[in-house]
Amino acid sequence: MLELGAEAGYDGATARWTVAKKDKKAKSPRKSGGKDGLSALEQNILRAKGVSDGQLARLARAGVRTRQDLVTVGDAETLAELMGGSTKVARAALDWAKASVAASAAIVVETADVIYCVHCRTRQPKDYKAGDLCPACGKQAEPVLTCYWCNASGPGKFCRQCGARFVPLGELELALLLKREGVPKDEIASKLAAMSDVDKDALWARVRRPRA
Repeated sequence: MLELGAEAGYDGATARWTVAKKDKKAKSPRKSGGKDGLSALEQNILRAKGVSDGQLARLARAGVRTRQDLVTVGDAETLAELMGGSTKVARAALDWAKASVAASAAIVVETADVIYCVHCRTRQPKDYKAGDLCPACGKQAEPVLTCYWCNASGPGKFCRQCGARFVPLGELELALLLKREGVPKDEIASKLAAMSDVDKDALWARVRRPRA
């Protein structure tokens, strides 16, 4: 008589019927974390914050199954009511969940050729070329400036020829004066930016002074 759970088969080599017991399939363990619930690590962290196993079960029955669900609850008082615990423990759990979700937020990595308008910070289209107008504000997205050090021109914040930091077009003559007076290339732009209007007026007076 064939046993329950056994399989019968005919062996042609021996001309005999064979009976083999069928192994019971082991149930695959339920995955934790993600959509199915908090991971083992996350549960242990919550336990370290003072949340008991019973309170974890109550949260699961209430629909709180992920870190994002904890954040969605919003405040420690409501979380304490859902899990049946103290506000102190609920606040500790909620603070951890908020910090953890914020830390794991997606980070957008942009390539070095991404251009933003210097006036309105709008990202420029892929077919952007130096000198084009910004489609959002209508101004020149990346003004072409002249370098006070090597006299080259180009867009951006730095000269592509010598590496000097550009200064506003209206302060070019001031930068040229500082260059003639021996100020190092890497200090001219920062020195002008740190000057007060009074200091710049004094520089302009020297620029306009007739040379001997």
